[in-house]
Amino acid sequence: MTADKSESVGGMNEAVVMKTCGETGIRQMVAAFYRRVRTDDLLGPMYPADDWEGSEERLADFMLFRLGASNRYMETRGHPRLRMRHMPFKISIAERDRWLALMAAAMDEAAIPAAARGFLDSFFAQVADFMRNQASD
Repeated sequence: MTADKSESVGGMNEAVVMKTCGETGIRQMVAAFYRRVRTDDLLGPMYPADDWEGSEERLADFMLFRLGASNRYMETRGHPRLRMRHMPFKISIAERDRWLALMAAAMDEAAIPAAARGFLDSFFAQVADFMRNQASD
């Protein structure tokens, strides 16, 4: 998925999301997401038990990159290549839906403002569906 920085959802774009949430808000959302993933019976086993902090940092860096706030992800990881990086994992409708549910709960916990939430909901739905590599459950 390529990022068009001029994309807008309800008048919201990456720059406005960053202004609304700030880096702190994005990092709080990612931390809340990983607190849920750690204990999730479906998604938790996909993550290396000894690298939760690394996983959290990579997602936070990716989000900040995607939202135009930082190039750290590109500097440390290179091009996101999201489908390739996720190909070793079975990702069907169930995994996609669980990922979205956990992220929605994380956005609630982090109190992501409604306007930014609309943009992020749409972005996450697109990316999560793009990650699917199994036709069905």
